[in-house]
Amino acid sequence: MKSPWLQTLRQRLFATPVDAAITLVCLYVVWRLSVPLLHWLVFDATWNGTSRDACKGDGACWVFVRVRFSQFMYGQYPIPERWRVDIAGALLVATAGLLSWRGLPHRRGLAIASVTVLPLAGLWLLYGGLGLRIVETREWGGLMLTLVLTIYAGLIAVPLGILLALGRRSRLPLIRFASVVFIEFWRGVPIITVIFLASLLLPLIMPSGFDVDRLARAVLGLAFVIAAYMAEAVRGGLQALPEGQTEAAQALGLGYWRIQRRIVLPQALRIALPAMTNEFIALFKNTTLVLIVSLFDLLGIAQAALADPAWVGMNMEAYVFAGAIYWFACFAMSQWSRRREKRLQAAYGR
Repeated sequence: MKSPWLQTLRQRLFATPVDAAITLVCLYVVWRLSVPLLHWLVFDATWNGTSRDACKGDGACWVFVRVRFSQFMYGQYPIPERWRVDIAGALLVATAGLLSWRGLPHRRGLAIASVTVLPLAGLWLLYGGLGLRIVETREWGGLMLTLVLTIYAGLIAVPLGILLALGRRSRLPLIRFASVVFIEFWRGVPIITVIFLASLLLPLIMPSGFDVDRLARAVLGLAFVIAAYMAEAVRGGLQALPEGQTEAAQALGLGYWRIQRRIVLPQALRIALPAMTNEFIALFKNTTLVLIVSLFDLLGIAQAALADPAWVGMNMEAYVFAGAIYWFACFAMSQWSRRREKRLQAAYGR
């Protein structure tokens, strides 16, 4: 009796002579590409050492990454204070892990606290004050800065995008017009231009003596652009719902916000989840554009490290390492979205 997985493999890859030929050609191409790549990445690579002098082979020089690893993670954050970044990261991971447990008691309360209390606690840990040494944002960098930009811009973009989507479908002309103008303006301007103008123009329109931190300007610029795209994703979910649900709820005497909170938005957000995840992935990758305002995220730190005369020529190693982190994070978000979508489909039976 043949194994089930062998039968599945045969049906998917060798069902017909044409399928078999295509499979063999693809396997050959993969083999031709993967063997030299593995030799450069692993087998011929240099792993041990403290300087470029240790890199004598033909493979990658991962000594560069080892020496610069802390800078890739923390940027110029003071070494004695890096425990604060570690605690903030541990809180983030622990909260995400707890919220993924479906049987967690008081899960809804923890979710509300995670988007209200945790961001404030994170800012206190990273920036300081109230007993902690203040670390200016110009010293932030690396992966830490990338995550800060993504998380805080996302916390602004999601609720703002939902309100904009509802506003664009509003029956009040003024609210609908304002929502349309906001969405179309921020969608039509390149993100790099938004970040640059936010860094230059925002201080000019603020009251005298009131300064906005450079990092806060970048967060607001990213948040407004992503909110505009997020609004269109949510609007697509809203349009997919039949109008009869809203009319039936109104007939029962429910108010507008109660209808949206209990009936419309839970279904619309479930439908829009793949598109919203796509915008989060785009936000995570677009954080690299803050380099234009002298904020050194993960990719910016990698480029700055290449300017060191002791490590000139390590471009491949720097970009492969940074690219691997970006890919892993984006892949993790994509898989989370797929699993969440399956759970919601099972819960709602569709």
